[in-house]
Amino acid sequence: MKQNQAMTELLRRALNECESLNAVDKATGVKRQAMTKFMRGEQSLRLDMADRLAAYFGIECRKKEHK
Repeated sequence: MKQNQAMTELLRRALNECESLNAVDKATGVKRQAMTKFMRGEQSLRLDMADRLAAYFGIECRKKEHK
């Protein structure tokens, strides 16, 4: 994955590529319906949901260092 992508884009891509939203729901507690609406761009995720999904998919957020 590219380094300078938005978290939203990274999470959407990970969800689109996963085998089962039901498995992600079960592992993270983020409801399948919320993930589906997020993937379609119909709603945003709460920060706690985004955190759980990022942890599940191994996506890390780092502070950009300014020069």
